[in-house]
Amino acid sequence: MSHRIEIELTSRTEDGSWTWRAAGARQPRGTVSAALVPEGTLVGAVLRAEVDISLDGTTVTGLVPARTKADQRSADRIEVVGTPHRGSDVNVRLAPGKKPRREDRGGRGGRGRPAGPGDGDRAGSPRDARLSREARRPDSSGASDRQRRPASRPARERDRQRRPGTSTAYRNEALAGLRPEELPVAEQLLRGGIPAVRQAIDEQNARARADHRPEVTPAPLLSMAERLLPIVNLAAWKDRAVAARNAGKEVPLREVRSIVAAASTVSLDKEATELTAALRTSLDERVTALRERWVSRISSALDEGRVSEALRTSLKPPEPAARLSAELALELSVAAGRAMTAETPPEEWLALLELVVESPVRRTVKPLGLPSTPDEALLTAARRASGSVPELARLLGIPVPPPPRPRRAVTARSPAGRRVR
Repeated sequence: MSHRIEIELTSRTEDGSWTWRAAGARQPRGTVSAALVPEGTLVGAVLRAEVDISLDGTTVTGLVPARTKADQRSADRIEVVGTPHRGSDVNVRLAPGKKPRREDRGGRGGRGRPAGPGDGDRAGSPRDARLSREARRPDSSGASDRQRRPASRPARERDRQRRPGTSTAYRNEALAGLRPEELPVAEQLLRGGIPAVRQAIDEQNARARADHRPEVTPAPLLSMAERLLPIVNLAAWKDRAVAARNAGKEVPLREVRSIVAAASTVSLDKEATELTAALRTSLDERVTALRERWVSRISSALDEGRVSEALRTSLKPPEPAARLSAELALELSVAAGRAMTAETPPEEWLALLELVVESPVRRTVKPLGLPSTPDEALLTAARRASGSVPELARLLGIPVPPPPRPRRAVTARSPAGRRVR
């Protein structure tokens, strides 16, 4: 398969060929014919190379000078091709000497003719101006459409932006220490493990059968892959761990947990053991700080008489294993019971009941009474919740029903027949 990479010419041999290595690597990786090297190239030059990568090794098939910043800016520039047009606010000069594209000749105004001023979909038409004014028109609250947009981004998008940058230092170092015949196997292991090696062998043998060439024997290559797998996995894990350690608290907790958990699946050396200990310590410190902040918010809400906020906060622990202390749980349940009295408005009483049923102290909450004028909907909700809050059964004069079963994830089946949770 052909790829394009940047290589560095390291030396010139007696027969005229050049040795090269991947840009940033430590050791030479192969040789390239002098006929492919541009004239005037010196040792240490970085070039762009077209390479073919197979299980037999990496072969350079072509070399071109490395792209400069000016070339990058030129590549990023968009050339507009079409008929020159001069507007009232912006002057546009299009590239001359090229045939207009078909859509420029036809446009949205019709086939075979330019879009005229009467076409309603043309940019800058009165219809567009009217729609733009309506989009900027404020609503009854005085906020325009742009101001009504939510300012916060989804949590998943924020976590994606906070994810630590990738590092390849350890993987490059591991590849540089391998023999040339081991490099293709190691690269396939980095892509997808042993299954990727099997797939590459099958593809190479399929091409060999089509070209009437001898096929490779899978057993020696798979044996080599099993021997290289611990080295490759450790290097990939170190790259993730170092990136997370350098990023510090900017890394999402789920990413740190994933890296720490993956440490048990690789053969750790001394450096990896120290990385694991450092990441585990950082994870424990961050979780402890979040747990203390969570408890502090509940205590502050109870001290200020905001029972609903305290219950709502108790539903969002920083981690699944977080638990309230016995003293704080008792204080929360007593406060919730005192807030549910006969003088409490039915709407507020029902809102408190919904929070109590989901809270971790639902079994110990003892409401002081039902609203003085309960309707049928409130009584039905109370009877339904009496299995979670046993004190409600005493207030309603009914036997205590068994507690509800734990909620289970809904299991569906994918089109392929696999179970999906």
